Amino acid sequence: MNARFILDTANRDAIGSRAARCTQMTSYIPPEAVYSSGQSNIGAMFHQRVAAHPEQTAVVDGNRVQTYSQLEDRSNRLAQLMMELGIAEGDRVALLARNCSEYLEVELAAAKTGIIIAALNWRLAARELNHCIQLVEPSLTIVQSEFVEALDGLGLDHRHRLIIGTEYEDKLACSSSIFPNKAIDPEAGLVILYTSGTTGLPKGALISHRAMLARAMCFAAEMEIPVGDNFIAWPPLYHMASTDQSIATLLRGGTVHIVDGYLPDQIVEILETVTTRFLILMPGMVGPFADFLVQCAAKLKGIGIVGAMADLVPRKDIAAATRICNAPYLNTFGATETGLPPATGNLIPIGIEPVQLAKRQSAFCEVRLVDAADNDVPVGVPGEVAVRGPTVFSGYWNADEVNEEDFRGGWFHMGDVMRRNPDGTLDYVDRVKYMIKSGGENIYPAEIEQVISADSRVAEAVIVKRTDEKWGEVPVLAAM
Repeated sequence: MNARFILDTANRDAIGSRAARCTQMTSYIPPEAVYSSGQSNIGAMFHQRVAAHPEQTAVVDGNRVQTYSQLEDRSNRLAQLMMELGIAEGDRVALLARNCSEYLEVELAAAKTGIIIAALNWRLAARELNHCIQLVEPSLTIVQSEFVEALDGLGLDHRHRLIIGTEYEDKLACSSSIFPNKAIDPEAGLVILYTSGTTGLPKGALISHRAMLARAMCFAAEMEIPVGDNFIAWPPLYHMASTDQSIATLLRGGTVHIVDGYLPDQIVEILETVTTRFLILMPGMVGPFADFLVQCAAKLKGIGIVGAMADLVPRKDIAAATRICNAPYLNTFGATETGLPPATGNLIPIGIEPVQLAKRQSAFCEVRLVDAADNDVPVGVPGEVAVRGPTVFSGYWNADEVNEEDFRGGWFHMGDVMRRNPDGTLDYVDRVKYMIKSGGENIYPAEIEQVISADSRVAEAVIVKRTDEKWGEVPVLAAM
């Protein structure tokens, strides 16, 4: 089953129902006209952005700079090439590459043709990579030369393969630069991003044009991103953090600065020359990055917000990073499946070690907190997050049973546990699967870890569960 249809029917029905009511009131607006007037896709919107400022810098990849017109030309050529190879709308193209400007070319070419990009994690072991490829049955594989040997070692039948480099450039040079100008349903898939699976093998989360456009709007609104802003795409482009924000930046006339992973010297070099509203800092790098900035005496041009995933970052590192960057820390909670929602926006002030990490519910979604029977839990009681809204993905690729379970009742159940406070804010608690059932009580390891990690004498704390004859399960602490 193609996962795009998980939400497609519901969305169309809802739109049709609203349009029908409008028709009853006005007697002259056909539902089909209302639905079609709301359609748009990433490729068409980028095409319009190019027309507005063709010579604006779109992508900087080391010494390589592309304007919007150049990026448009190359993505058009790739789109035409893929269609010449017989790659049709809805077909999957597997992409195995490090962060590079070609990555965005491939995604934009897919956006213009209705093709779906399967963004492969090149760090995966052979078994996992093989699973990810076979899951989506790609009609074309686009790969950097350094990964060709690894692909060949899998023994897969590649109908078509395109190697980034000389071959890629030669084929683009011979292809047409005409914009495809195809009408693509906003519910059509754009990219598949892989997430961890319950069996240990990754699941493919399908992100539609509708969801990606909504994420771009959410990104701009929640983060107050100015038009023409700079974004540093250092997290892997097979990850939501880079792909979502890169596309959002290009749709708003900004510049994407590509860095191939966490390379602090390159990131700082960019930060000393341009301003950025949002600098992504991931857990594990927050403290080291702050230390690096001090050591190199960096003179930053200007950062609006830093951070991500505050719940997983030592509080002292948050304070240090905000001081040296002169920017508040973004206390947000989202996922590959939902984008920035369900909780975004709350900022931790500069230099503050936060005591609480309450988050404001995003304006771009609805949120329920439910118990095991999907009943709403009272304020102050932990419950699994169930969310719906325009940024939500379309389901996991070829995972009917998982989709049926996770989308039950018309809500996407995230598998994360949160607690709603009396003021409406949300506190992250833990993952459902990590919950420890001890003597009839539900214990969430993350809550204990947060309390212990707040002690300056503790560098890191991890709670695991152990079988116990009396209590069933008990938490056990490992601290450093």
